[in-house]
Amino acid sequence: MGYVDGAVIAVPTANREAYRSHSREVAKVFKEHGALNVVECWGDNVPDGEVTSFPMAVRCKPDETVVFCWIMWPSRDVRDEAMPKVMADRRFQSDANPMPFDGKRMIYGSFEVIIDE
Repeated sequence: MGYVDGAVIAVPTANREAYRSHSREVAKVFKEHGALNVVECWGDNVPDGEVTSFPMAVRCKPDETVVFCWIMWPSRDVRDEAMPKVMADRRFQSDANPMPFDGKRMIYGSFEVIIDE
């Protein structure tokens, strides 16, 4: 049914276009190595929570926006084979394509698709 890598990131709002540019470049790398789709979503209606929330999860500051993104893979096997190649790709290196956000506050994980309707 597929496999998904997902992330939630706090991006400085002023870096929206830099983030878009960065993401387009890394999306090419993922797709060249087998990803089916890469989706990046800029927060529009992401409320603060009292106990949990996206902003709380990434310690979002007032001058930052929450980004929610995911990469669709045909299978975990394809993803696992691709990731070392992705990480080694020059376009993925921080000196060639610096992350316009604090990567230490990014939360991410990988998920098996159980429903896709």
